Amino acid sequence: MPEVLDSLNLKILNLIQNDATLSVADIAARVGLSPSPCWRRVKRLEEEGVIQRRVTLLDCEKLGLGFEVYCTVKLSLPSRENLETFEKNVMNLPEVLQCATVTGAADYELRIVTRDMHSFDLFLREKLLAQGLVSNIESRIVTRMVKNVTTAPLNLVKS
Repeated sequence: MPEVLDSLNLKILNLIQNDATLSVADIAARVGLSPSPCWRRVKRLEEEGVIQRRVTLLDCEKLGLGFEVYCTVKLSLPSRENLETFEKNVMNLPEVLQCATVTGAADYELRIVTRDMHSFDLFLREKLLAQGLVSNIESRIVTRMVKNVTTAPLNLVKS
């Protein structure tokens, strides 16, 4: 955990995670600081890795990428070498938005976005299964997104 994650830092983080386009002057005004100390706090949070990056969120549906699938992946042999190889390969698959190692019968949970069922099938055959590392995939097609946020629940962080 960062050296100092006080209430001002939490307010700054909340503002940034909801709108990364805010200027330091805007953030400073909203949290009751002058711009220089606010900028130093933001820089320190970046250096400590609390702020990983600032991004623009796109609407995949409006881009024609509305086919979303969660896949549970089991490797044939989950050796250290195979796990590292699979993870390295997944990093180069733009269709995979998220990849997490999980507990239980599977090794990974993937969140995948493609254009349609056909594109997803090609992705499975030509990219995921072509690695020769996977023994089982269970896919769940998203029919409707109920909640999709990127904000961390800062109210749970102790300051």
